[in-house]
Amino acid sequence: MKLLRYGPKGQEKPGLLDADGKIRDLSGVVRDIAGEVLTDAGLAKLRGADPKSLPLVAGNPRIGPCVGNVGKLVCIGLNYADHAAESNLPVPAEPVVFNKWTSAIIGPNDDVEIPRGSKKTDWEVELGVVIGKPCKYVDEARALDYVAGYCVVNDVSEREWQTERGGQWDKGKGFDTFGPIGPWLVTRDEVADPQQLDLWLEVDGHRYQNGNTRTMVFGVAKLVSYLSQCMSLQPGDVISTGTPPGVGMGVKPNPVFLKPGQTMRLGIQGLGEQQQRTYAAE
Repeated sequence: MKLLRYGPKGQEKPGLLDADGKIRDLSGVVRDIAGEVLTDAGLAKLRGADPKSLPLVAGNPRIGPCVGNVGKLVCIGLNYADHAAESNLPVPAEPVVFNKWTSAIIGPNDDVEIPRGSKKTDWEVELGVVIGKPCKYVDEARALDYVAGYCVVNDVSEREWQTERGGQWDKGKGFDTFGPIGPWLVTRDEVADPQQLDLWLEVDGHRYQNGNTRTMVFGVAKLVSYLSQCMSLQPGDVISTGTPPGVGMGVKPNPVFLKPGQTMRLGIQGLGEQQQRTYAAE
């Protein structure tokens, strides 16, 4: 299934993308694509609904974040060896973990705000992993059983705040609008192998990122298991698994960063596309 949320910000309704690419309203079946709805039992209930019997959503509504009420947005840094190289940092021996604040989460096509005074706002296309049931001390062999599905994430980053202002990376990662998620959550049964997905990103039509999840340093199963050793994961938590090379910071000889009025377009094989316009914070 391809699950989504549509409608005005803060008033999103649950939806399903049918075989014809049309949105069907799930409001009569569930309240939101969140929490217990993402468990095996919750997803089984949704699979029991005949898409043709669900109301067809007219027009072209705004698409919201594909998961509602996200409890944690946990991110992994330097998880592609070639991205670590372009960042002039060693390939990590263990996953590099940081957080994006949930206030950063926006819809896949919402505008992205360039923070006041920022000169180093950057892009990062990433595979998002949505947790489907409580997960703690899970071994790697069983880790994918705890995944509800996958989605596209743009880990927008302010590099000065991330690396030049002291402290942790979180400061440069969690600005408002820095976490576009969606357009939809593709349930795990439709993703044969999360380690065989092409991902890409363009700015103003120029392709900067081209990668495949097979080159991750730590795969999805390893990341879910690893994180479950140091925190409990709950249904609706999202893990953003790192980016392939091609970020603006890594452009040689002169890095390239985002300016107001630009358009980012990005996507992952089978998981859909995002498009965001940048604007200057007031």
